[in-house]
Amino acid sequence: MSSSYLPATTESLDQAQESKSPTEAISILYRILENPSSSSEALRIKEKAISNLSDLLREQNRAEDLRSLLTQLRPFFALIPKAKTAKIVRGIIDAVAKIPGTSDLQISLCREMVQWTRAEKRTFLRQRVEARLASLLMENKEYSEALTLLSGLIKEVRRLDDKLLLVDIELLESKLHFSLRNLPKAKAALTAARTAANAIYVPPDQQGTIDLQSGILHAEEKDYKTAYSYFYEAFEAFNALEDPRAIYNLKYMLLCKIMVNQADDVAGILSSAKVGLQYQGPEVDAMKAVAHAHAKRSLKLFETALRDFRAQLEEDPIVHRHLSSLYDTLLEQNLCRLIEPFSRVEISHIAELIELPIDHVEKKLSQMILDKKFAGTLDQGAGCLIIFDDPKPDAIYPATLETISNIGKVVDSLYVRSAKIMA
Repeated sequence: MSSSYLPATTESLDQAQESKSPTEAISILYRILENPSSSSEALRIKEKAISNLSDLLREQNRAEDLRSLLTQLRPFFALIPKAKTAKIVRGIIDAVAKIPGTSDLQISLCREMVQWTRAEKRTFLRQRVEARLASLLMENKEYSEALTLLSGLIKEVRRLDDKLLLVDIELLESKLHFSLRNLPKAKAALTAARTAANAIYVPPDQQGTIDLQSGILHAEEKDYKTAYSYFYEAFEAFNALEDPRAIYNLKYMLLCKIMVNQADDVAGILSSAKVGLQYQGPEVDAMKAVAHAHAKRSLKLFETALRDFRAQLEEDPIVHRHLSSLYDTLLEQNLCRLIEPFSRVEISHIAELIELPIDHVEKKLSQMILDKKFAGTLDQGAGCLIIFDDPKPDAIYPATLETISNIGKVVDSLYVRSAKIMA
């Protein structure tokens, strides 16, 4: 960075754009920002220079330089309106977020900006940076700190009646409670977000995010048909905006079809004009493989799909949770069908029939016996499963209870009659 500054003019900006290397362009833009002039034209040129500089630093993956830039610009922020300051600060934080592996730096940067905005009494900007910080803490799995930050922020924003920010925060709170497996609070926060959203115009991407969260919560409650309709609404919104999140909504739509035993519909959805050509890739291929395995009732194909598409299925917590449930159901159904003809059978034979490892089959059989899915016991010394006939329920217990209940009614009736005679 040169010590001599450049004039804050459009010619200086053109010089930066025409420079041969990004390093040279960055140096020129820094020199423009060093210009002490505070005229309206100079301030406008500097705002443009900041925008160009943050883009170049992001392209060069210079996250620390972006952080330093934000600190360096604090005197400049005193010269421009607060709304423009908020736009620049959020733009630079967004630029840092686009650089991979900067999660900790983003959290540190947001903490610094919260302290600065408190000192400068910039409430509007502080609330938005705190909401961003809570989101980063949640992604970093620091749930307790994120929840503490959000609870205070929600009270403050409700007092100010900033509906748009309230929708963001309530939606974030719903995601946070869902991550903590607290479904009642997640649903309550989502309802609050919907109520706030109904009172104002909500941008399509925000409405899509609300629908996505609604679909996730309904799917968690096994209401897959309603979840599918929400995922479809979210997909429509993100597809219109060409948002990359559209592919994930499509994946969740296909998941819902599989979970309600309508795996045959997956091919129909994927062959439609809107989806067919535009959305192809590993996410869609993963769900195709799962749908095929489910249609064939084949655990081997299911495990092959999980292995081949590990990133798309195992590492997506929403898909993984539901597919784990589906896999367990399929495994239990297959095992019950296989052991039905036997009264005593070797576990190795069952494992061979179902094409799964012996220890895996043995563990599942013991779990099914404990869950009373069938009556039996494992003879681990002989490596056999012994299946008992279903015990006939003893009729004496319900009959005894019924007799006692009838005696009680007779006693009550006699008591009422004696009471009338005494009266």
